[in-house]
Amino acid sequence: MYRFYISEEQRQDNTIEITGEDVNHIKNVLRMRPGEQMILCDGKGTEYLCELSGSMGRNLAATILETRKSETELSVRLVLFQGLPKKDKMELIIQKAVELGAAEIVPVVTSRTIVKTDEGKEEKKLARWQAIAESAAKQSGRGVIPQVGRILSFQEALAQMKNIGYNGILYENARGMQPTREFLSRASKQESIGIFVGPEGGFTEEEVAAVVNQGAVCLSLGKRILRTETAGLSMLSMLMLSIECDSEAADRPVEDRK
Repeated sequence: MYRFYISEEQRQDNTIEITGEDVNHIKNVLRMRPGEQMILCDGKGTEYLCELSGSMGRNLAATILETRKSETELSVRLVLFQGLPKKDKMELIIQKAVELGAAEIVPVVTSRTIVKTDEGKEEKKLARWQAIAESAAKQSGRGVIPQVGRILSFQEALAQMKNIGYNGILYENARGMQPTREFLSRASKQESIGIFVGPEGGFTEEEVAAVVNQGAVCLSLGKRILRTETAGLSMLSMLMLSIECDSEAADRPVEDRK
């Protein structure tokens, strides 16, 4: 079923007014007709099963049939602190991180960040990144539109991680998989998890120590060194699987749990 995002201001009682580019997409691309159903989502976890009912001037009207909480969100808030990579890699990372359940992506400038940030172009870049996040959320059926934060310095990222209950840093020199296994086993019991990923050159030893000194777990992804655009997505995949499996197990009747 087709899904679109709305703001709360578009809802009036039992009717939602569809505006902007979605009007053209619904009418001329999807060629939907009155009576067809769609899901309209507020991007904050509430979705409305609606029936297209007609026009409201240049806009469209949809009648709310059912209001419900989105069932596509993880029970744990995942925040990806991504060392700023070169070229358009950040766009791929944002798209896939959203598909894998991340609630927020925070670009971070580290000691080994190669790309130079231009304050004059940052606002435009952030707007593009946020649009990619919204598109990925729509494609993957997310009930919440993840936020792409402003570009932070490493010290600013350290300060932000204090607001997250459980943090890990991916480091190619981390030894053994046991810390990673334990980290994943505790994931579903957390309210929020932060994952730090370095840029192409990785983190310096001093940066790793600074994150670990604030309580983060140093994590290995195995014997192979993964690219920056692969490492964070690999960890998000494992976290998603662990959290979803634990949630599913908790929902099963006691007698079915083995």
